[in-house]
Amino acid sequence: MLPLVKKSVVSAVMVLLSLAGCAVGPDYLRPPVEVPKNWKEATPRDAESRIRWWEIFDNAELDALEAQALVANQTLKGAIARVEQARQIARISAADFYPTITFDPSASRQDFSANRLITIPRTNNAPLSRFNSNLFTVPLDLTYEVDVWGRIRRTYEAAREEAQASAADYQTVLLTLTSDVAQNYFLLRSQDAEIALLKRTVQLRKEARDLVRYRFEGGVANQLELSQAETDLATTEAQAIALEQRRAQLEDALAVLLGKPAPDFSVPRDPLEALPPVIPAGLPSDLLERRPDVAHAERLMAASNARIGVAKAAFFPAIQLTGSAGFQSTDLASLFKWESRMWSIGGGLVTPIFEGGRIRANYEASKAQYDDAVAYYRQQVLVAFGDVEDSLAAIRVLADQAQAQARAVTSARKTTELATMRYREGLSNYLEVVDAQRTQLDNERAAVQILGGRFASSVLLVRALGGGWSPTINQ
Repeated sequence: MLPLVKKSVVSAVMVLLSLAGCAVGPDYLRPPVEVPKNWKEATPRDAESRIRWWEIFDNAELDALEAQALVANQTLKGAIARVEQARQIARISAADFYPTITFDPSASRQDFSANRLITIPRTNNAPLSRFNSNLFTVPLDLTYEVDVWGRIRRTYEAAREEAQASAADYQTVLLTLTSDVAQNYFLLRSQDAEIALLKRTVQLRKEARDLVRYRFEGGVANQLELSQAETDLATTEAQAIALEQRRAQLEDALAVLLGKPAPDFSVPRDPLEALPPVIPAGLPSDLLERRPDVAHAERLMAASNARIGVAKAAFFPAIQLTGSAGFQSTDLASLFKWESRMWSIGGGLVTPIFEGGRIRANYEASKAQYDDAVAYYRQQVLVAFGDVEDSLAAIRVLADQAQAQARAVTSARKTTELATMRYREGLSNYLEVVDAQRTQLDNERAAVQILGGRFASSVLLVRALGGGWSPTINQ
């Protein structure tokens, strides 16, 4: 009889395991999004090893700053910790695929009353006596949920996608950090160039003031012209001092990004003179593969889809298998003898009958959460397209503006030379020189600022593309 019982139990278990091949809820399919021509949707490749994109600027000092940021930035360290946390949470979910086995030994001693209640009839009226009883148990207990409806699989699927979303979020933090370092660095170098320009201008203003003073002492110039020269010199000196404050703020911002105390950090002055790298023409075709924020949104959407299956599985019965085997004896000396062995096997089924609408509400909430994730994903795709177009447009416009500004600088310098010559020859007053000098300085500063803007726009394009570009980006 016992072999027959064992065979029936094994058969029942096999049937349940065969049913565990299905999983309720929708299988994940990436929803379509509207994309421009020459663009494509693709599987995210944000976790692939990228080039050190900042090397396209061919700047050794920038390379060194980026290396320091990758090692010491605190925000990046926090992102790394969050990735590890998400991975371990996924491992917790994966543990539900396996049975839980516990070791729970126990020992008890009980003293029975002489006046205890008994349920077995006695053959005589002899009085009961007190006695003691020991019980020693050394069991291994097993519990296992048969994943008939795929609740465990869907839960693990959601946790796995959320772990991948966390990894994509780390890539976003990494890209933001490295691009912020580059952007602040080039803005700092642009400030250095503008400060150097103003210092040269201060020297020129001193020479112009000395010229007016010489002419004033000779009776050729008047007090108004000398006052104008003094005012122009002081104004230029004040502008140079204001730029020093802005440079200090950029230096402090770099210190924070590099994980260093601001008072102990400094960057040597080096005016920005080089041109930014050439951007490949055309639109990149692999944006959706490289953008980590788009990948993050896509994986959260996949996780929300899996949560629908988890919520739907709650409508169906949960099947639990239990088992126990070990030794039990009232005598410690005979506890581990073969005659003291014991075992049990069983199963249970929990079926929801009435939950007050809780299961239905949770299911509908899961579907609404998925719809929200789809909308967020599509929004991120639109933002990605907009970011790239904005950066490309800025680069094109600033390149054209730089050419026009270069012509304006050349013309302004020529105007200043002519105005100074006319003043020396007594053909005009000093106000004409002041106007020409101010126009020249404004145009020279604008040229420096445009160059800094071109570098900053190049960095923003790197961020928009998910980490740089390559000559084959359009193939």
